[in-house]
Amino acid sequence: MFERNVIVELEKWATKINRKPLILRGSRQVGKTTLVDNFSGNFENYLYLNFEKKASAMTLFEKELEIDDLLAEIFLFCGKEKQEGKTLLFIDEIQNSKTAITKLRYFYEAKIPDLYVIAAGSLLETMLSKKISFPVGRVEYLAVRPCTFNEFLRAIGERVLEKALLDCRISEAMHGKTMGLFNTFTLIGGMPEVIADYVENKDFVGLNSIYESLLTSYKDDVEKYAKSETMSQVIRYILRAGWKFAAQRITLGGFADSPYKAREIGEAFRTLEKTFILELCYPTTDSLVPVTQDLKRSPKLLWLDCGMVNYAANLQKEVFGAKDIIDAYRGKIAEQIVAQELLALDSRVSNQRNFWVREKSTSQAEVDFVLQYESKVIPVEIKSGHNAKLKSLHLFMDEVPHNIAVRVWSQPFSVDEVMTQKGKKFRLINLPFYYVGILEKVLGKYAV
Repeated sequence: MFERNVIVELEKWATKINRKPLILRGSRQVGKTTLVDNFSGNFENYLYLNFEKKASAMTLFEKELEIDDLLAEIFLFCGKEKQEGKTLLFIDEIQNSKTAITKLRYFYEAKIPDLYVIAAGSLLETMLSKKISFPVGRVEYLAVRPCTFNEFLRAIGERVLEKALLDCRISEAMHGKTMGLFNTFTLIGGMPEVIADYVENKDFVGLNSIYESLLTSYKDDVEKYAKSETMSQVIRYILRAGWKFAAQRITLGGFADSPYKAREIGEAFRTLEKTFILELCYPTTDSLVPVTQDLKRSPKLLWLDCGMVNYAANLQKEVFGAKDIIDAYRGKIAEQIVAQELLALDSRVSNQRNFWVREKSTSQAEVDFVLQYESKVIPVEIKSGHNAKLKSLHLFMDEVPHNIAVRVWSQPFSVDEVMTQKGKKFRLINLPFYYVGILEKVLGKYAV
């Protein structure tokens, strides 16, 4: 399996002096277990407990034991003989044991220098709303998300191209090849199992069985986190009908022509957000920091993965046949994949995306995304064509004190000097899709 970008964050965590148990958060099948398995090569001892596959492991935490005695029993349970050196304990599907979640604090308080504790669970997020003694302040979190484009390049063996990408030096001669690979990535998405299968078989149609399996697993999980039968029905409806609304602004009441009320739909969406399957991306009217969401306005629906959207919304042929991905599904697929790459810029669990609106009686405007970079709010618009067509972006630039804007498109990288109708000059960074994942590096060069 190819190496994930987030492993760098695991390495940073492991070097901390006052290290806390680490909880990996993310949707089902984004590669949390494989990530830790690969990371375990840095340790002399690796203890793996899976509370879903071996429920008997949970009984280890039911006993009132000191940490040293508990570790001794875990070694025995795993059939491992302790070696001198560092020990990594990984508790997978920890959401199945409230007691184990509570006892994570004791691993921190015990201050055992050579013990490293990681926990994960695809449904752990649903436990946060329940009345359990969650070890607040004694654990830390790391988000694990679908693969990014540079990880896709790494997986398919394009190491030289990946390095050129990360160094921001894709030449015009290599632009066509790189955009072609990005279009493939947009089609299949970033779920690790999908990418691994594509690497081995290069069969687009064969991937559908994986998508179907993932969708089924999400639907099967409904019973585990729905509070009532009504919520189960609403969540199933969203998982069945909601994919075609990717990157679109939605209304909660009667969503997707359903009979459900705004309160019922809203509660179901919030539950699914906790599982990292989707995000309700709310707009902001702010053009200065700090950027705050306006929860009274209609949100944009963003799903965890573009490949899943293409399959579930029956858009694969349209995306495959598009000469420019901006043209596919009225530009919404392009917006979804950009949203994924933007989210991956930050591994914090709290990271969210925002878009900008100005809804006045005299004029309305909307910018696809805004990114807070240092003290600046940078607009990101996904659009091809002439600069004069970027009217909303021009209106936004008239409101901000800086002079940097970003347009994502399928053409090569360039920087234009642009002037708004009010006479303000600004630099428009024309960013190829494949550079979205290194946007902060590009801004570091030009946003000065």
